[in-house]
Amino acid sequence: MNLFRTTAAVLALTTGLLTLPAHAEVVQQNTSGDPTYTTGAPRAFSMVGDLLIARPLLIGATVIGAAVFVVSLPFTALGGNVGEAADALVGEPGREAFVRCLGCTTSAPAYSGK
Repeated sequence: MNLFRTTAAVLALTTGLLTLPAHAEVVQQNTSGDPTYTTGAPRAFSMVGDLLIARPLLIGATVIGAAVFVVSLPFTALGGNVGEAADALVGEPGREAFVRCLGCTTSAPAYSGK
């Protein structure tokens, strides 16, 4: 009986954490009228979900991509696309994990400075 309650609690918590990014897509409206600030700042729950779920997965994808890149390096060197393979397997997940702002959905900066 205790195992059933523990399993149900873990399942409910996991389901709640998995639905967190779906709720994080709410965008704040621009009230100043300035087109520079049309993208709203990420909300707190979006940042928490990004920090606890997305970043560890992206760091793992970067490490796995680096290992796959090293294994495939002789074949990509023969094909002449080492740079493309490095960017796809290591560069893209690395940029998303380490360059993207916390809670943002893309690695492009939210403010362009124009």
